[in-house]
Amino acid sequence: MPRGRRSSRRPYGTPPEPLDLDRALGGRRSESAADGEWTVQHVRGGSKTYTCPGCQQDVPAGTPHVVAWRSDALLGPEAAVEGRRHWHAACWQARHRRR
Repeated sequence: MPRGRRSSRRPYGTPPEPLDLDRALGGRRSESAADGEWTVQHVRGGSKTYTCPGCQQDVPAGTPHVVAWRSDALLGPEAAVEGRRHWHAACWQARHRRR
């Protein structure tokens, strides 16, 4: 049964705002740096253990981390999917100092 009072967040009759899929998918965004154009997404953690390309150590399962892939690759979307790498968030931020 509906409540007696209406929400003050969205006035009655106002259509809802469109869903921002990038935000809903974990904050996917594009970054431009000296090493190219990247698509970066923060993830809460998965069920696998990955090796961080920045420090060569494990990103344990269930650990929040960053998934990044080149978005300026000319080889197409299949190459971008295969080029995804799972980084510690700190390693991703410091990647330009490691080279």
